[in-house]
Amino acid sequence: MQIVTNLTFSDQIFNSRIAFYAIPILTVIWYSWLLSRKRKHPLPPGPRGLPLVGSLPFLEPELHSHFAHLAAYNGPIFSLKLGGTLSVVITSPAAAREVLKQHDVAFANRPVPAVVMSAQYGGRDIVFTPHGPEWRMLRKACVRDMLGHATLDAFYGYRRHEVKSIVSHLYSLKGAPVNVGEMMFSGVLNVITSMLWGGTVEVKVKGEFREVVGEITELLGKPNVSDFFPSLAWMDLQGLSKQYKMVSMKLEVLFDKIIEEEIMTRRANIINGADLGKATNFLQVLLRLKEDAHTEIPLTMMHIKALLIRVVMYALASLVHSFRWEVCEGETLDLSDKFGIVLKKKVPLVVVPLPRLSHHHLYE
Repeated sequence: MQIVTNLTFSDQIFNSRIAFYAIPILTVIWYSWLLSRKRKHPLPPGPRGLPLVGSLPFLEPELHSHFAHLAAYNGPIFSLKLGGTLSVVITSPAAAREVLKQHDVAFANRPVPAVVMSAQYGGRDIVFTPHGPEWRMLRKACVRDMLGHATLDAFYGYRRHEVKSIVSHLYSLKGAPVNVGEMMFSGVLNVITSMLWGGTVEVKVKGEFREVVGEITELLGKPNVSDFFPSLAWMDLQGLSKQYKMVSMKLEVLFDKIIEEEIMTRRANIINGADLGKATNFLQVLLRLKEDAHTEIPLTMMHIKALLIRVVMYALASLVHSFRWEVCEGETLDLSDKFGIVLKKKVPLVVVPLPRLSHHHLYE
């Protein structure tokens, strides 16, 4: 009987201690939850989706049509849960004007994809750098110094030479089938690399750079689970970050070769008195900005490499908007095959490229 009494008394002491510590902890948790609810603004309406995956299983291949359908039910601004990420979709011109023009600074920052963060200089280019002094410095280097009218006019000879080479090659293949995608990829890349570092780079290095850019383009085109579930990014379930790191190491070696070659060429010109103070390619423009000590935020070699690869990727991405593709006469395209979006087909699709005109009313 004495033993039972002692056990009961011990249990009471143990329970009182639990209550003594649990009540303050629960109070703090409850108060924190109330504060978090007060800080959170109400989200726009949107589909509820499923637990964990959200609306990912319900996305249709033609996103613009799917979003227009959702906007008809939820309004021009609606929220969308994609896995572990929350997105807000803007579908009306008035709302888009507010976001992209009136409040551009508030919406300027972009989430950095897991692959880019792991390998591509930590997202230190003009696209993913947070809005601030560093971003303004990069924008100034791009808009005024790299892509200004005077600079582009000075590099007209490079563009003319490469375009003539493409046309001559196409003429030599008259009557034969042409892989337009591969030819345009190679042609645009030749134009851009000529403008980036001129004709001073060895042909072997140019070929290696073309291969690396092709690998980067293919990797960035693959959907990554880590982008929809950021908490799983450290696991790299698809191995894309590992692959991209390996490709980035190749790119780093090539950039070091190209930049070192450009620096040596410039030093030789200065010694021989041939440096007339006028840059002949984008890389020279950036190297001179790097030497400028009067800037608030200095331009580093990492910034230069990130800007160079970003210019290349933008130029290649512009090909998507330069043409519209139609199937040959008498052939039909099965649009029900959703897996064809991300998987290569056994028999490649044959389509005819038609130039997309610049008048905006033709897109309607």
